[in-house]
Amino acid sequence: MYQPDIETMPRDKLAELQLARLKKIVKHAYDNVPHYKASFDKIGVKPEDLQTLADIAKFPFTVKTDLRDNYPFKMFAVPREKVVRIHASSGTTGKPTVVGYTPADIGNWADLMARSMMGAGARPGDVIHNAYGYGLFTGGLGAHYGAERLGASVVPMSGGNTEKQIVLIQDFGARVLCATPSYALNIAEVAEKEGVDMRKSSLKIGVFGAEPWSEQMRAELDERLGIKAVDIYGLSEIMGPGVAAECEERAGLHGWEDQFLFEIVDPDTMHPVPFGQAGELVITTLTKEALPMIRYRTRDITKLTDEKCACGRTHLRILRVTGRNDDMLIIRGVNVYPSQIEAVMVGRPGVSPHYQLVVQREGNLDTLTVEIEAEPGMATSQDAYDAIGRDVQHHIKSLIGVSCRVVVLSPGEIPRSMGKAVRVRDLRKKAT
Repeated sequence: MYQPDIETMPRDKLAELQLARLKKIVKHAYDNVPHYKASFDKIGVKPEDLQTLADIAKFPFTVKTDLRDNYPFKMFAVPREKVVRIHASSGTTGKPTVVGYTPADIGNWADLMARSMMGAGARPGDVIHNAYGYGLFTGGLGAHYGAERLGASVVPMSGGNTEKQIVLIQDFGARVLCATPSYALNIAEVAEKEGVDMRKSSLKIGVFGAEPWSEQMRAELDERLGIKAVDIYGLSEIMGPGVAAECEERAGLHGWEDQFLFEIVDPDTMHPVPFGQAGELVITTLTKEALPMIRYRTRDITKLTDEKCACGRTHLRILRVTGRNDDMLIIRGVNVYPSQIEAVMVGRPGVSPHYQLVVQREGNLDTLTVEIEAEPGMATSQDAYDAIGRDVQHHIKSLIGVSCRVVVLSPGEIPRSMGKAVRVRDLRKKAT
């Protein structure tokens, strides 16, 4: 839970703790997971080769397909009977990735979520409205157990039924909202349509994650909900939400180094890169019993900094995730992430913050169409829509360097998400 001694531990002491735990977890994985024994043996490394933190670079990476290839339970390092919780991905692109937790894993997860919420400004006794989805998705139960561990009163609302969400936030006096940023925006939009000013509600803090979002989106949420929107990071293969979280300074996500080892690697060469240089985030779990992950490639593109935060916490910070390797689009030779489009679009005059990117193949080239919505209440003439489209198209070209078509739709035409927003519609796969 709230452990100020760990959160402010000197970095040399933190490194000692990491190394001791790293040696133990690497041996645990090698001794109990056939996949790790085979992958280590294939390149000729053993757990005893790990003598310094830098030695982790000698060991092979773990990727999502490894979990799918060992579906459902072959990546577990404990007997299935000792696993008290199982989560899984949706499996929309193949077999789902399955993750398991022992009682100790669940306890550590709750502690880290409580720590993350405390850092964001939540306090014991707060009412925490949890609009993350419950079920196999880790967000709902992760936030739920963390809020309870903090000593807060959690409202297990899950996603959907937005009108009721608004009523309960007001009636129960929620101080903290947990949701994906896209769904939080949906709550704000529905409230405005119903004549409810959420800026006058009891909400003060938003703990938002599960999808990349821009600083422009943060400003939009701050303004429309009257809150301080704070980013939280996690992924089910590593634990779920709470792997890292922003404090009230909102100057990067504190990666909880007593539980995880963080690396940044060049996604092309796979060699480690120094602090401050962008690359792919790689995470090794240090205490996970049921599903240890050794050098898991997250596909998330970001930077790390070990500069001390103004809050006093010494754990390194993960700077805002700009996108994922597997979300990156290459349009006429230009690399484009959805979050870059969002950063250009959100806050522009006449434009609402809802959008989708449509990718198609025309001849031998990929083309990008950006579908955006006009802001409610503005003129609905085609001339007005065309003017907005030209403005957004110009700024995307100027700031990102990619040529695209912009289509302006009427308010409400882009589908709303109850969980993670679908930002890209890739129509190339349907081409014959």
